Amino acid sequence: MFQFSRRLALVFGVALPVLETIRRLPQLADFGYWPLWIDDLLLGAALLIGARMTSGLRYQNARYLAAAWGAACGMGYYSFIAQLQHLDVADPAPIPSSWVATIKGVGLALAIVALIGSLQRPPRSLDELSQHPERLDEMLDPTDDA
Repeated sequence: MFQFSRRLALVFGVALPVLETIRRLPQLADFGYWPLWIDDLLLGAALLIGARMTSGLRYQNARYLAAAWGAACGMGYYSFIAQLQHLDVADPAPIPSSWVATIKGVGLALAIVALIGSLQRPPRSLDELSQHPERLDEMLDPTDDA
């Protein structure tokens, strides 16, 4: 479950900014819409950072991945509910508002599953580590000063 969360963070981290840029392309010249676009860039960066911080069996950094997914759940919830409330308004995307709402709903559901996965116990158990102490170096983060 943890690895699913990491892999989905990589997918969402790239897909969110790209899809939101495509969706808002007609509005990018208007600076008033930039906050609606930049939040997905920041969220994508947070997800990529969380995935990177937990790469190489660095499970002690799972808090970064969980924080990114927590932010994704909060932002996704608001975005999904707002989309549902405005189904009668044309979306800037080149697809119907109902499709955008469906995509956001599925994305929110996946983000919730990924958040739960990021909070799961790492796949490497302490028993395995006691049997193979040489793997400890794989799990330590050389950039972590703590």
